[in-house]
Amino acid sequence: MSMIAAFYSNKSILITGATGFLGKVLMEKLFRTSPHLKVIYILVRPKSGQTLQERVFQILNSKLFEKVKEVCPNVHEKIRPISADLNQRDFAISKEDVQELLSCTNIIFHCAATVRFDAHLREAVQLNVTATQQLLLMASQMPKLEAFIHISTAFSNCNLSHIDEVIYPCPVEPRKIIDSMEWLDDSIIEEITPKLIGDRPNTYTYTKALGEIVVQQESGNLNVAIVRPSIVGATWQEPFPGWVDNLNGPSGLIIATGKGFLRSIKATPTAVADVIPVDTVVNLTIAVGWYTAVHRPKSTLIYHSTSGNLNPCNWYKMGLQVLATIEKIPFESAFRRPNADFTTNNFTTHYWNTVSHRVPAIIYDFYLRLTGRKPRMLKLMNRLLKTISMLEYFINHSWEWSTNNTEMLLSELSPEDQRVFNFDVRQLNWLEYIENYVLGVKKYLLKEDLAGIPKAKQHLRRLRNIHYLFNTALFLIIWRLLIARSQMARNVWFFIVSFCYKFISYFRASSTLKV
Repeated sequence: MSMIAAFYSNKSILITGATGFLGKVLMEKLFRTSPHLKVIYILVRPKSGQTLQERVFQILNSKLFEKVKEVCPNVHEKIRPISADLNQRDFAISKEDVQELLSCTNIIFHCAATVRFDAHLREAVQLNVTATQQLLLMASQMPKLEAFIHISTAFSNCNLSHIDEVIYPCPVEPRKIIDSMEWLDDSIIEEITPKLIGDRPNTYTYTKALGEIVVQQESGNLNVAIVRPSIVGATWQEPFPGWVDNLNGPSGLIIATGKGFLRSIKATPTAVADVIPVDTVVNLTIAVGWYTAVHRPKSTLIYHSTSGNLNPCNWYKMGLQVLATIEKIPFESAFRRPNADFTTNNFTTHYWNTVSHRVPAIIYDFYLRLTGRKPRMLKLMNRLLKTISMLEYFINHSWEWSTNNTEMLLSELSPEDQRVFNFDVRQLNWLEYIENYVLGVKKYLLKEDLAGIPKAKQHLRRLRNIHYLFNTALFLIIWRLLIARSQMARNVWFFIVSFCYKFISYFRASSTLKV
């Protein structure tokens, strides 16, 4: 029997960020492997026109929880939604709910965060730093708490090329940053943000680093651990391959490629695509919760959930496999034929890519206006280009993460726990995973019917032919203009025609001699 699954039986667990991608998969795995756990508290932000219980049913009605309902039919009774807002002091939780959390909670998984790369520093600090500080304060008042697991990111120290399993200091103390956010106005914060984040690419990575320091400084006597996942992707195995429900990371790029919006990207082909399946992260997180509660390490251990060191796959190989899969299972209503071009890192190429993306969007919007419909393609393309520009830093760099603690934990597990809570990324077959990922994006994220694949393939072939005809016509027009204006172009043209004529004549003469 699984020791880890048995450990979580009859436990009361608090999960922040349970309505997010990682939080949902974490909750599903806990219920499926430990159906006798007592309760899972989830912090849910109030939504107008929807009760907390309706939010819970919305989560449970997704395909993700189908297997859970078989092993735990009363799962809806074991989820206790707590009205909370992480932007408010003390999370705006009622006194009754606070008292219940303080007296009952055994394990905390802190998954909540803003993952927006372009978030204003005030917002990022509130959600990634201040909220962590407040949750630790609450945790220190929980007499039954056995472990506090903080989900950070492997990119919290992306300004370094080699990252160890340690917490790195920041030039400015988190408490000073938190205090300054309360009285500085937005314009001053925007002015000092570049100086504060330094050589990090965005406020997300900076505030996640600050959050780790807060955990180190304010955890007191709590049993604390930090999990650092890299780019979290679709499920690898559990509860089934390819499940995904958000546009973050590779998912957005897959959709843009499949729909034909994305034709090229500024990337380093040999850079490692450090994508990690969400179920791998969840299995590690649950194992970390067990180990931290049972073994009570003397210091805060950090676990890297990354793939690059143990089972690397570069962006070029990943891109080729995405395209190969899209060719087999094309997406509906593709704007034009998808293809890939990993370009070099220079201004000219960047400018040309931007123009080549926007010009077709402008033409298409013009067509929509002529037909009396609302133009939307340029707006969509601008959003896509903004997203790509924010990802460029991560697809043009490679990092090395030490994984000593992660490998130590794997060795501590029994064979049964290694099977049930598998986080050994060395077993991952990238070709199979990427194919399931693309299929999952189509099926679960876009809700496209797989029965429509033959029709989509026919549509894709038609778009490919149109694409070739358009490029040929454009080439001939440009070449004709060059011939009319340039003597050198005319000379080149006549040389090519003369060469082709001589080659054909030679071929005919050779054929006559053979006969």
